[in-house]
Amino acid sequence: MIQNDEIKGKIYDRKLFRRLLRYGLPYKHLIAGGIVLIILSSFLRIVGPYVTKLAIDDYIESSNFSKLKILALIYIGVLAVNFLVSYVQAYITQLLGQRVMYDLRSDIFGHLQKLSFRFFDRNPVGRLMTRVTSDVQALNDMFTQGIVSIFGDIFLLAGIVIIMLTMNLRLALLTFTVIPVLFVFTMIFKRKVRAAFRLVRKWLAQINAFVQENITGMSIVQVFNREAKNYEIFKDINWQHTRAYIKMIFYYAVFYPAIELISAIALAIVLWQGGILKSVGLTTYGALVAFIQYAQMFFMPISDLSEKYNVLQSAMASSERIFNLLDTKPEIVSPPQAKWSEPFLGKVEFKNVYFAYNEPDYVLKDVSFLINPGEKIAIVGQTGAGKTSIINLLARHYDIQEGKIYVDDIEVREWDLDRLHKNMAVVLQDVFLFSGSILENVRLHDETISEQQVIEACKEVNAHSFIERLPNGYHTVLNERGAILSMGERQLLSFARALVVDPLLLILDEATANVDTETEILIQQAVYRLMENRTAIIIAHRLSTIQHVDRILVFHKGRLRESGTHQQLLEQQGIYYHLYQLQYKDQALPLGSGAAIN
Repeated sequence: MIQNDEIKGKIYDRKLFRRLLRYGLPYKHLIAGGIVLIILSSFLRIVGPYVTKLAIDDYIESSNFSKLKILALIYIGVLAVNFLVSYVQAYITQLLGQRVMYDLRSDIFGHLQKLSFRFFDRNPVGRLMTRVTSDVQALNDMFTQGIVSIFGDIFLLAGIVIIMLTMNLRLALLTFTVIPVLFVFTMIFKRKVRAAFRLVRKWLAQINAFVQENITGMSIVQVFNREAKNYEIFKDINWQHTRAYIKMIFYYAVFYPAIELISAIALAIVLWQGGILKSVGLTTYGALVAFIQYAQMFFMPISDLSEKYNVLQSAMASSERIFNLLDTKPEIVSPPQAKWSEPFLGKVEFKNVYFAYNEPDYVLKDVSFLINPGEKIAIVGQTGAGKTSIINLLARHYDIQEGKIYVDDIEVREWDLDRLHKNMAVVLQDVFLFSGSILENVRLHDETISEQQVIEACKEVNAHSFIERLPNGYHTVLNERGAILSMGERQLLSFARALVVDPLLLILDEATANVDTETEILIQQAVYRLMENRTAIIIAHRLSTIQHVDRILVFHKGRLRESGTHQQLLEQQGIYYHLYQLQYKDQALPLGSGAAIN
């Protein structure tokens, strides 16, 4: 499934909302506590104007200043309690949001690690980063500012309405005459801001994807002088995001002053009609002052509810994308009745295998071969011949369209994936090192592997000497991708990483490419050590590095064309012979003679 940044769902989706609430269920005591506290806070806010009414009508007009002091202390006490309640409520709701974010991010990261290679082929890293960061943050806002706070706004609004109707029915009804206008403004605002919000989220995800891609490929950008061109592309994406955000700001800039204007009109009605009622003795000064305060407070929760709508909209949009991601099923999983080989032998067999990343463009066509336990096999061929695809299929990163692949006479799709990968180690040409120490990069945070085992593995593959020269030895912290190390040093670490788990099936994918001669000698020695007492499959362009293997498989245009030892293949004078001539003979064949290997 390709993740989409467009918001296509409804503003409120009951199913999505229920799924979101499930993340809050483990913390229902926090939700309940927050709701109780925010309702209590709303009640304390309602008390204030009524205390003002009592002060004016019962004490100020009668000049009873001694009891007025007591009322003033009560008012101060209400404010102090409201401060304490608001503080605890804010702490609880923020704690709730952080707990929910922790659970969501953990679920997303754990799920991403289970997804198949095809998923990552289709989805940019920046877009997936948006799911884990800004989309999860939007859901945090819903739990901290939405679900709990909305109860406070509703209770406050209901309390104000009841008190206003109780204090003076006529003034209350006159105040409420502006509600239809407010409703129309709110509906227009919701529709407009939703459209703008959709664009903001869409362009934000594109910014994340573009920036991540360019930072990762910065060396290519600079080498090919793409800085100016990429800057112009980014400026365009950035401007689209800015323009969408400005449009959303415009709607907010119009909406809130409109609320203030409607509030002012309602207040003017209260002053006008309240003054008339006071003049005929139908109300008191205290009641009129309190009513004015309540009228002002009446529009605050309405404005807040409009803001909660935006929070809810953002949460629904983010939850739709997050749950689409979480609902994406891994294409490659262990079967219910998974099998494995005990003991693991390392026998590999391909039978009439057809494979395409995108059908019908097959990269492997009717491939069949057998590798016996302990055999050392090399796979060679021109770029695009299907060599790396064989490794991806053997490790079951992808599934084939036709044919069968067996490991120890068990079809690979029937294998328990954890057990299959535990007995297999892959050393790639492009070595990926994580941020962290050399020790943790070799054992990949597997605490069952001791530091001494790591040291022994590094000695075996000729990595120990250069590690000892580093400032903190095995505890030297590497930056991202191990940039402080040379390519050859990173390659030796990848050999140590493979050796320390002691696999019985070893795969080397272009493991000796792009290194100097001295390092290549060290790597070759490491390769010989790695291949001892295990089945080994080597993919290589340098034919000089594979002459010692038991058998060489030659691929061309997705088909297995030749098989034999180095000497046998040279004697056949076929594809392998021509590849060898191109690399190592002084009188190399002209490039045009490539037709001879079609």
